[in-house]
Amino acid sequence: MFQRRASGVLLHPTSLPGRFGIGDLGPEAYRFIDFLADSGQQVWQVLPLGPTGFGNSPYLCYSAFAGNPMLLNLEWLASEDLLEEADLAACPSCPRDRVDYDQAIAFKMPLLRKACKRFQAVATPERKQEFQTFCEEQAYWLNDYALFMALKEAHDGKSWYDWDAALAWRDPKAIAEQTEILADQIFFHKYAQSEFFRQWSTLKSYANEKGIQIFGDLPIYVAHDSADVWGHPKIFRLDYETGAAKWMAGVPPDYFSETGQLWGNPVYNWRHLSRCHYAWWIERIKTMLEYVDIVRIDHFRGFEAFWAVPQGEKTAMNGRWIKAKGDEFFALLKDKLGELPIVAEDLGVITPDVEALRDKYRLPGMKILHFAFDSDRANPFLPFNYTNRNCIVYTGTHDNDTTVGWFDKRSDEEKARVTDYLGCLCDEGIHWGLIRLALGSVANLAVFPLQDLLGLGSEAKMNTPGVAAGNWTWRYQPEMLSDDLIGKLRYLVYLYGREPEYRGE
Repeated sequence: MFQRRASGVLLHPTSLPGRFGIGDLGPEAYRFIDFLADSGQQVWQVLPLGPTGFGNSPYLCYSAFAGNPMLLNLEWLASEDLLEEADLAACPSCPRDRVDYDQAIAFKMPLLRKACKRFQAVATPERKQEFQTFCEEQAYWLNDYALFMALKEAHDGKSWYDWDAALAWRDPKAIAEQTEILADQIFFHKYAQSEFFRQWSTLKSYANEKGIQIFGDLPIYVAHDSADVWGHPKIFRLDYETGAAKWMAGVPPDYFSETGQLWGNPVYNWRHLSRCHYAWWIERIKTMLEYVDIVRIDHFRGFEAFWAVPQGEKTAMNGRWIKAKGDEFFALLKDKLGELPIVAEDLGVITPDVEALRDKYRLPGMKILHFAFDSDRANPFLPFNYTNRNCIVYTGTHDNDTTVGWFDKRSDEEKARVTDYLGCLCDEGIHWGLIRLALGSVANLAVFPLQDLLGLGSEAKMNTPGVAAGNWTWRYQPEMLSDDLIGKLRYLVYLYGREPEYRGE
């Protein structure tokens, strides 16, 4: 996949600057791409782009296929006379350095509905045909998603398994009746998706023209309360009386957690997936590759074996490992799609079988420098232990503290392990020390959270795993992408042979 050395930046679009309380796909997204190109980067890595629910986590979305309407740029809609400047001027004052989800949703959603009505009234025949074509091409997931969201709104936000049984289990007569009753709401959700993918596709084309690849993120599991589970219940292990997850996803107890992690998502029914020739999974990845260039699969080890916890358990302690059919799936996926631009998130409990599955399909794995300094010299995250170039090295990811925050929290002895390895801690700061270490490694791709390039502390971390509130809110400000930062980063990618023009031997 990565045939030569390159580097990139991890930044979710919600972290972009902007005037409407949340980052979006407007001018600041294009400015960020310009920053990447000017500083010699070749990859923009994002988190999942789907519509988020409670907690605003991009890893718990209402659909594995849909885009998040909150990322839509309102100025784009105003430029097409679907909104008025007065509408935008009414935006309340929002914090510049944090996403205010409640305020942003309260402001943007009514305007998106207004734009939808205006679209129905004034859109040109060409634009309406474009919308119709989108609906036809994406019907596999779009019809279920739009109806699911309309039904959820009609049920005051209740989860699908708390709806009337006829709707929860998709009785054809009940579905037909509600499809007619909720026609306007269904149209709105289809319209919002067409606008999202129109804005996103335009942004991606701009990035590609600038030499920037979009690196997307695909969670292995989907939210229990999602259009995917509601629309395809047989591919999940559910209690078909209550709709509850009969077996829940998670990870077992380990060094970091005495009780493990209980995520609560329903695990897959791999036998049924196999009988259906993995149609849902193949469509999921095929659709995603229409909108990104590279896909990271989160919790890749679940394709070899997954930790399943019985219904009713409160922790992950009493689960068990169950074999998956990842080899069969990836063989079929490769046959359908050809060479796979997929990255395996191979962190956690990784066995030789997981590594063998990853390597059979030549999928790059991940190396995290924050994990490299707390054991002996055999630590696989230390750069001198990287056995091949087909991997991606990070200072940290969205689930880590920032590098400055991580280092500040270490004891003097733990700090010494890092500084002894680096040789010195120069005036640049620990963040540049780890960035240089990543850039100088043999890994074909080095990626850094923007927070590390900016040298920010723990106040700027994106997510604290296991903590439900207060995550996914960090935003940068436009003045932070300075000419000095661009120049320094461009020099470093040149110094370590990662600039776009470099080909090596």
